[in-house]
Amino acid sequence: MADPDPHLPARRLLRVFRCFAFIDLCEFTQLDDRLGDDAAVAELRGLRSSVRAEATNWGVRVDKWLGDGVMLVGVEVEPLIRAVLAVFTGREAGRLPLHGGVAGGPVILMEGDDYVGRVVNVASRLCDAAGPGQFLCTAETVAGLDWLPVRGSVKERVKGYADPIQAVVISP
Repeated sequence: MADPDPHLPARRLLRVFRCFAFIDLCEFTQLDDRLGDDAAVAELRGLRSSVRAEATNWGVRVDKWLGDGVMLVGVEVEPLIRAVLAVFTGREAGRLPLHGGVAGGPVILMEGDDYVGRVVNVASRLCDAAGPGQFLCTAETVAGLDWLPVRGSVKERVKGYADPIQAVVISP
């Protein structure tokens, strides 16, 4: 393939609005250590089944399975938040707790199937920062969703970012 003509303007990167959620099992490694791989796989199957069902119910895409976690993508905020809430509240008693992070905004759609940008990274970092049984959402992403079970507001320092992220704490 020939190099692009240097006299033509550079191709504009396509930015689209998307909302991202990362959901992760808490204490998964400890479960695997205590009870073994079979118990760990059973826990993963439960999570995956729940995520698939709720993603389908709310029109949200399962983008990637990440070991003991998942990355969800939605084109609208509310259905994605409702799917995450349903996964959190639909967990059976005795299962490992979940934690998660949500952020929405413009991202680059790269090669038609990958997302690059601050929003994706922030959602992932908020998931890491959330405690068991809660998920953190950027305040701007959930502004106006008055029905959310917000348990507080925090300025979260997240890895890789100089300024703290204004987030709300959701504990379903």
